[in-house]
Amino acid sequence: MLEANGLMVFYENMLTLNNVNIRCGENQIVGVFGANSAGKSTLMYALSGIMLDISKKEEMSGGERITQSGSIHYQGQEISAIKPSQRAKMGIVLCPERRRIFKESSVLENLKIGGYLATKAQAKETLDYVFKIFPALYKLRSRLGGFLSGGEQQMLAIGRALMAQPKILLLDEPLLGLSPLMQALLMRTTREICDERKIAIIVTEQYARPVFPIVDYAFILENGSAVLEGTHRELMDNPDVRAAYFGV
Repeated sequence: MLEANGLMVFYENMLTLNNVNIRCGENQIVGVFGANSAGKSTLMYALSGIMLDISKKEEMSGGERITQSGSIHYQGQEISAIKPSQRAKMGIVLCPERRRIFKESSVLENLKIGGYLATKAQAKETLDYVFKIFPALYKLRSRLGGFLSGGEQQMLAIGRALMAQPKILLLDEPLLGLSPLMQALLMRTTREICDERKIAIIVTEQYARPVFPIVDYAFILENGSAVLEGTHRELMDNPDVRAAYFGV
């Protein structure tokens, strides 16, 4: 469904992604794990196309020169040069790191903004679904985003991404700064979204423990390179992975 081959990203002379190959099939949840600065967010920006916008802005402002190479295919089509807005219309939707909700807009307004690509019928059905999987948001639908807790903001960020009608959802570090209880809730819901909505999901995280139970396949990034990959069981059987990401 979505596949990147030989993906490389340079910030000036610094290599942030080094010949990364990654793939996600239909109805799969793929995990990408790595420490800070491993290249996880850069990977998500490249897959979603946002890297093209970042590169253009840097060029216009005289900032860092950003270079990307390699190929990205989505449903058999090469999309490396396609704008992020067009990729979103094709069904590639990013839920960014640190939520980035509209803090001065209400929960309901945030969700409606996310539904700008949906038909009226799609928006209504998806809104009902978001309130079903995140009932707390229904109770808070009139509250401004800036007055939500971190967990509530993350629910809202995921709900807003769902409103855009994704075929593949990119979740960039959705558990950052959340309690273990909230992390477990969000991961259970992520699995439900994949199974019930038939949405493929790529999720990046620094800490594998809360995410690992729901993934079908996973990649380990270190210093911009994919050093390991495998199924849930294959990686759990690897003592280096257990020691680095599970502390066992």
